[in-house]
Amino acid sequence: MKLLHVDSSILGQGSVSRDLSAEVVATFRGRHPGLAVTRLDLAATSIGDLTAAHLTAAQGAPLDDALKSDVTMGQVALEEFLAADIVVIGAPMYNLGVPSQLKAWIDRISIAGKTFCGEHGPVGLCGAKKLVIASSRGGVDSEGSPAGLFDHQETYLKAALGFLGITDITFIRAEGVAIGPEARGAALAAAKKETAALAA
Repeated sequence: MKLLHVDSSILGQGSVSRDLSAEVVATFRGRHPGLAVTRLDLAATSIGDLTAAHLTAAQGAPLDDALKSDVTMGQVALEEFLAADIVVIGAPMYNLGVPSQLKAWIDRISIAGKTFCGEHGPVGLCGAKKLVIASSRGGVDSEGSPAGLFDHQETYLKAALGFLGITDITFIRAEGVAIGPEARGAALAAAKKETAALAA
């Protein structure tokens, strides 16, 4: 069994989403001793934004050295995603949405004929994967809260990765972490309790 661990926070060791994603991966390691884990840190090794050059390269246009390296990085990211049975994503909320690094990665794995097909309407090809998203938020933005209308983080991730056919999606959420130390501690404790209860 293979697990892909993706982090996107720019905060390093101070990151709540990184703390939670590591906890999720440790939980899966404990349940599957032979688990092979691939780590992708999008803040340390950024995958560039999708450009017109990428699209023309996909049509067979010649590549210069810089673009060749960039396209290869995207292909590796796609292959790692396709190979994974479980995908764990550390995803903080930045300015109501996801980090730009995470959006760029999703653009690179959303490839017609590889992760979805559209000949007769869009059909996701990745339905066998289990996805766990370690979500962190400074405020309280979950559905039903006064700020819920501003959530373009979890709603985007559910839609974008659901478009690829993934239906087994679990959010481990710590929100309100910027309200104060007490709220942060309580949010982390609650999220880690949810992590311990993850289905195998």
